[in-house]
Amino acid sequence: MSDNPRPRRLADRIKTIVATMLDTRIKDPRLGFVTVTDVRVTGDLQHATVFYTVMGTEEEREGTAAALASATGILRREVGRQTGVRLTPTLEFILDAIPENARAIEDLLSEARERDAELARSKQGAQYAGDADPYRTTPEDDEDSEGPEGEAADAPADAPGTQGAPRTPGNS
Repeated sequence: MSDNPRPRRLADRIKTIVATMLDTRIKDPRLGFVTVTDVRVTGDLQHATVFYTVMGTEEEREGTAAALASATGILRREVGRQTGVRLTPTLEFILDAIPENARAIEDLLSEARERDAELARSKQGAQYAGDADPYRTTPEDDEDSEGPEGEAADAPADAPGTQGAPRTPGNS
């Protein structure tokens, strides 16, 4: 749909009309428990795509799709009568994949929660392989590191205040 408010209003109206018709006037035994989830209308108002979901088995979904295909003419006629637009849009029914996608996401989230819980359980009794802080030094280690002139042996050669350090273009 475009940013034009007219297709949005028409889509909302078509959604209401189709849902009401499916609930009250369409008596096809193949029609399952249908919910109209969304309607999208093209910018020129010539085509409407109706998204729906069906609660039930795959067989009930197929039966509902066949029932909607056979009732498309009746639904289109009623949409044209109630909306009053000059050219009644064609209706196309598409099974909405939102419930299946939501179920897949829920499954992935529950699997992630299980893995997090398993990791938390494995971390409870765990200990470090070595020291907890391998970089920690003791005061005795600091005294041993002094060189012959009383300076620390690990002081860099080009540290500020040292003389005789070579100068490079990036080292000022």
